[in-house]
Amino acid sequence: MNALAIIDKYYTGNDELKHILLTHSRCVADKAIQIAHRHPELELDIQFLEEAALLHDIGIFLTDADGIHCNGKHPYICHGYLGADLLRSEGYPRHALVCERHTGAGLSLEEIKRQELPIPHRDMLPVSMEEQVICFADKFFSKTKLDKEKSIEKALKSLSRFGNEGVARFEHWCKMFL
Repeated sequence: MNALAIIDKYYTGNDELKHILLTHSRCVADKAIQIAHRHPELELDIQFLEEAALLHDIGIFLTDADGIHCNGKHPYICHGYLGADLLRSEGYPRHALVCERHTGAGLSLEEIKRQELPIPHRDMLPVSMEEQVICFADKFFSKTKLDKEKSIEKALKSLSRFGNEGVARFEHWCKMFL
């Protein structure tokens, strides 16, 4: 699989957004790979980690988020499942699960319903260890402050506004991965 070729296919004509996506995703991939090297006992698939981390936000171009040059029609929270749909159509169902399950610290069906989120009503929690590592690594990087890694405290603060479930998952990952 060539993750960059897939990104190139969907990101034509919006160089600012492509730069944001590539920079953010590279930071997430690098952190995920660092975790894999620190924890060989987890037996993580490093090639998959890199590919899936590079592709985890591929759906952002379909959303409306002016601050990061997204001019699509869907709310930004939809980028995960929209990216998953793209990757399934490309023949990458395992990578698609990372897209779908990385939003916040994952989203349970109950959280989706309680918050009345405009996304499909199904569990979108990271399951595989690779999904969990990428979701965790993603929380340390924003798309507005590229190349600046957030502290654990800032990552927790950004998750806290969506409820305690995501905070608890993130805290659990801190114990597992740091």
